[in-house]
Amino acid sequence: MMMKLDKATPADIPALTALWHAGWHQGHAAFAPTALIASRTPSEFEGRLAARLDHTVVARKEGALAGFYMLDGDEVYQFYVDAAFQGQGVAGALMAAAEVALSGRMAWLACSMGNERAARFYAKAGWQHASEQVYQAETAKGPLEVTIIRFEKDLR
Repeated sequence: MMMKLDKATPADIPALTALWHAGWHQGHAAFAPTALIASRTPSEFEGRLAARLDHTVVARKEGALAGFYMLDGDEVYQFYVDAAFQGQGVAGALMAAAEVALSGRMAWLACSMGNERAARFYAKAGWQHASEQVYQAETAKGPLEVTIIRFEKDLR
């Protein structure tokens, strides 16, 4: 299957919202704080997407939305692959594109404590476990503190 990466558009928001909502719950619901889980509704994801659409790149396979990444400064702020496309090279292609977009920087990303699948992927992609720290997770009601693993990669 051919894969295409391109900038997200307003027409992508409904599919991105569904992908992000499902992906977040798949990767985080087993260990995230109850207050954070309760905040992770489709409308919350939709609002956050609309605000950052210009910094979002999507992967499509045969016309279907397969995954996306979102940047915020030097951070890979969000990174998700639809469950139906996991294990098909989408994550690797998205990460390679994100790294190109962040070239010339010391890049970083936050990985939730307990999300072992994501941590293994980041390590395999050459990202270094830099520290564990308190992170201000964005929610519709304001930031919520969570402990994350900070991964870094020198792309300078």
